[in-house]
Amino acid sequence: MDLNRISTEEFWNPEHVVEKFWNGLKDGKIYAKKCKECGAIEFPPHHACNSCGYHETEWTELSGKGELITFVFTGALNARLELEDQGLKYVCGEVKLDEGPSINAVILGINKKKAREITDKLPVRVRPVFHDMGRYTTLFFELDE
Repeated sequence: MDLNRISTEEFWNPEHVVEKFWNGLKDGKIYAKKCKECGAIEFPPHHACNSCGYHETEWTELSGKGELITFVFTGALNARLELEDQGLKYVCGEVKLDEGPSINAVILGINKKKAREITDKLPVRVRPVFHDMGRYTTLFFELDE
C-alpha cells in the first residue's frame, strides 16, 4: 500500500481482516493473506508478511487440507469445555496445511484408542471441519480417513 496514493477514506477505514476471515468460515471457506513480494501465506491472515516484512498482501483461499504433525490431549486448564459439553472427543495439535503454513488447531474425533492407532503413523492427513459454535463458526480438523 503506497500511503502517498491512497485516499483519506481508505486510510481511515482499513479493511477488517478478521471480518472476511470469520465470514469465510461461516460460508465454509478458509481465507488467508498471500504476500505479493515473496508469496508466503499468512494464516491466520495479517496485513503484512511475517516472512519478508513486505506490506502488501492479497486474499487467497486455502483448501484446509494438510497433515497432522503432532498432538497432545488437553488438561483441565486448557480444555475446550464447549466441546466437552457436546461430548466431542478431540486433541490439540500442529497441522501443516498443504499451502504451507503450520498452525495450532483442534482435531476432532481422536480419543485415546485412536491416538494409539495413529501415533506411529504421523504425519497423517486431515481435512477441515467448519464447526458452528452458536455465535460464530470456527475451524477445526478431523482425520481424512
